[in-house]
Amino acid sequence: MPFHRLIALLVAGLAIAGCSGAPSSTATTQRLSIATGGTGGVFYPYGGGIAKVISENIPGVEATAEVTAASVDNLKFISQGTSDIAFTMADTAQDALLGKEGFAGTGAIPVRTLAVLYSSYVHLVTLEGSGISRITDLRGRTVSTGAAGSGTTVLAHRMLQAVGLDPQRDMRSQSLGVAQSVEALKDGKIHAFFWNAGLPTASILDLVNSPGIRARFIATGDIVPRLHQKYGSSLYYTAVIPKGTYKTNPDVPVVAVANLLVVSESMDESLAHAITRLLFEKQGELAAIHPQARDLAIETALKGSSIPFHPGAIRYYRERQVWPQ
Repeated sequence: MPFHRLIALLVAGLAIAGCSGAPSSTATTQRLSIATGGTGGVFYPYGGGIAKVISENIPGVEATAEVTAASVDNLKFISQGTSDIAFTMADTAQDALLGKEGFAGTGAIPVRTLAVLYSSYVHLVTLEGSGISRITDLRGRTVSTGAAGSGTTVLAHRMLQAVGLDPQRDMRSQSLGVAQSVEALKDGKIHAFFWNAGLPTASILDLVNSPGIRARFIATGDIVPRLHQKYGSSLYYTAVIPKGTYKTNPDVPVVAVANLLVVSESMDESLAHAITRLLFEKQGELAAIHPQARDLAIETALKGSSIPFHPGAIRYYRERQVWPQ
């Protein structure tokens, strides 16, 4: 069965299981909302897995994964109290903590990390024959820079500006999620799109497996030094989309940033501790839902966070004897 169809069935199964097995509504049931991303990405199925293990293993707690535009909106939901747990890219989390960029209107958001989950790889995707071989070739083209409210848009704009391109003046920018970007590229409505995610992304698998489509993945790793000049050396790094991840792609060096699982600093310490513990104890179950969960490791869960860790998470890492003294 194709991977993207397996993901769809698993996520649908989680939703059905959540409905059929949900406890009756009582005052003792604590309901948690997990802000994830679009259905075609990694955040949503991964979040569905986390919701499942929380609901099955923490008494009196029921969690649900919610479809969102991803990082920026997720952190605003944390601030508003409409979400309790969120997936976010590290650069967006730093902006939220400082109340700048997309959070200038909301002010600083007291968000805290539970774990660094995996790297988010910048997918810059076009079609063979488009004449696009580097990011500067996007000048004058129609390009999706990600859905409004997403971390993809934040980083896409930073990358474009780093090479001297204005996203509004030098190209025709569109704000599409990954599934919509894939369809627009197939239909010739855009020339390329940005998408930041783990590996693999279901919608991009759909693209490369479409008859008559020859996708091309643009290397962006050479932009990292320019990002370091403006944003420091701790946020962005080079990572490789391995050969064959998407059917016939070669190794592609790209800009990458850490993905975090975060909560409000006000979350109960015992609950934050229990959730953090489950991430590692139930990693096998999470990886069965999406293979990106295989990258979660106690050795790397503390590396790459741009914001402080929650005290409940710190307690867990101290118990595992990995928290720096």
